[in-house]
Amino acid sequence: IYDGSAWDDADIAAQKDAVAAAGLTWQVVESIPVHNDIKIAGPARARYIGWYKDTIRALGRQGITTLCYNFMPVVDWTRTDLTYRMPSGGYALRFDAVDFAAYDLFVLRRPRVTQDYTNAQIAAAETRFRQWTEADVTRIERILIAGLPATERKFDRTGFQNALLEYEGVSADDLCANLTYFLNEIVPVAQESGIQLCIHPDDPPFSLYGLPRVVSTAADIRAIFASPDCQANGLTFCTGSFGVRADNDLVAMVREFAPRIHFVHLRNVTSEPDGSFHEADHLGGSTDMPAVVIALMQEQERRKAEGRADWHLPMRPDHGQLLADDIGKARINPGYSLIGRLKGMAELRGVMHGAAAMHKMLST
Repeated sequence: IYDGSAWDDADIAAQKDAVAAAGLTWQVVESIPVHNDIKIAGPARARYIGWYKDTIRALGRQGITTLCYNFMPVVDWTRTDLTYRMPSGGYALRFDAVDFAAYDLFVLRRPRVTQDYTNAQIAAAETRFRQWTEADVTRIERILIAGLPATERKFDRTGFQNALLEYEGVSADDLCANLTYFLNEIVPVAQESGIQLCIHPDDPPFSLYGLPRVVSTAADIRAIFASPDCQANGLTFCTGSFGVRADNDLVAMVREFAPRIHFVHLRNVTSEPDGSFHEADHLGGSTDMPAVVIALMQEQERRKAEGRADWHLPMRPDHGQLLADDIGKARINPGYSLIGRLKGMAELRGVMHGAAAMHKMLST
């Protein structure tokens, strides 16, 4: 529900019943969109925060325990190619930094755009842009501003430029302050309602379109956890988002933030020096996934020993390559095809079972 209004108890109950009828338990909500007025401290911020609090209370009344959200301005997760051909014959999601710069600099042409790129980046982007046909421009524009399933609003070029103008003068410090204000309002309500909030990191974890992104690094998470400093103010640990940046040590981050990780997205990316990346196999890519999984399993054991009711971390094998007979099927959201994610689940479960067996063998 993207207009910022509160979720109704009856609607939540109906969804919970539908999940239960399938033999499952609804534990995690991903996501409750944060209205733009909250992010920019707009004139209607108080009303939208009030509705967000009402939604949290309603979820709590239905026994939902975990709420994932993000604080990315204007666009959510962003890619430039939804069908990047892999050697396996499958397709992956890809963010090409040169394609993105070419669109930003020479198609969108937002004000002061050259300030956000080096001379070398501008030259590479101009070369790429000159190779594009009109069909190429249409394709990449559709993906970037009008097509991704995670996008809150669908834009044409003029509408997108107007959305960016809403953030004119909003610095990273301003966005951090607005996030802190929001958290200080909603975290006490979540705590009272038995809800664990878990912010999702930026994807990708760096500025796009000159907009600030403030949930990208370990330092960002420390700042978020400090305001307010309580268990209900937690993290969705997404290995794919954090893993794009070489300066994020994912195993160290798990160990540092473990007590307040409430939800886990396990996916892998292959990163390139210029900021480009694509979705890799779950056990491939730039992240040492087995090491991350083992660190998370150790946190589960620590919680068990501590007697925490939330010892079992909810996880999903996030994103997946388009494989086998999912290729060509209609109505498959990019990144969310069944076979690719089942393959990822099988790989991750293999790591978990193997690690558990090794721990048992070493303990006897």
